Amino acid sequence: MGLSWQQGPLGRNPNGRFLVPGLPERLLYAEPLRRRLRAVLGGRTVVESDDAVLLFEPGRYPVAYFPRADFADGTLRPIEHRSTHRDLGDTVWFEVAGDTRTAARGAWEHVALPAHADALEGLVALAWRAMDGFYEEDDRILGHASDPYHRIDIRHTSRHLVVRAGDRVIADTRRPLVLYESGFAPRWYVPRADVVAEELRAVELQTFCPYKGVASYYDVGDARGAAWSYRVPFDEMAAIGDLVSFEPDRVDVTLDGRRLEPAPGQNVTAHGIDRDLTIGEAGALSGVS
Repeated sequence: MGLSWQQGPLGRNPNGRFLVPGLPERLLYAEPLRRRLRAVLGGRTVVESDDAVLLFEPGRYPVAYFPRADFADGTLRPIEHRSTHRDLGDTVWFEVAGDTRTAARGAWEHVALPAHADALEGLVALAWRAMDGFYEEDDRILGHASDPYHRIDIRHTSRHLVVRAGDRVIADTRRPLVLYESGFAPRWYVPRADVVAEELRAVELQTFCPYKGVASYYDVGDARGAAWSYRVPFDEMAAIGDLVSFEPDRVDVTLDGRRLEPAPGQNVTAHGIDRDLTIGEAGALSGVS
């Protein structure tokens, strides 16, 4: 499961608990990525490495740190800006230089690490959105470094799911799909044929998920943004393509007669698109037009 995001074990509102006494309030975890990762800026590969390390920190997506030796010559330029990380100490910052542009405060390094955090010694992190793109081998990675503990499972079921807005039935199905995603409560998706189409009013809002693709939203009556759909998701998520899911805190969703409630302590935060990629372009990668 995702370690540090939402309700993962290192998240701010974990779904479970460690069964040992005396753990610190904040737990950080670092491990080798074990994938070739490179970053491009201004037409230049500024770093390419087989030895990146992922840092998992509560409430944050995983961050990739690279050995200094794997950066191209002249790409890291020290600047005067300094900061202090609450767990990892003094931090120096760099301007990152590509061929055609630079990124101010585009990278940082922790230079006074406590002994227990020496796994990050001599490693430099890049600000994800400041770069033009990150790649595992030749494939573009969107949103943040790939989280090896993030998992999505999609299951078919014959359970009876009904969606109502006031006294109006919006959807009624005995063939929903349920999506189980690390750190999140289950999400239920309804085939379009089982949704009353005229009850959905498309809105301008779109958000991006690094794992599923671009989501489009709908108002349901007076309930704003109460439903969403991945019209053409990434290939791995094709099973939920063009199905509709509903927010149980905005409309009434029952499963086998039992009302679904929002998961406590869970707030879904929309993820931003990379600096050089609009939502429309991200959609193009998954076939959205």
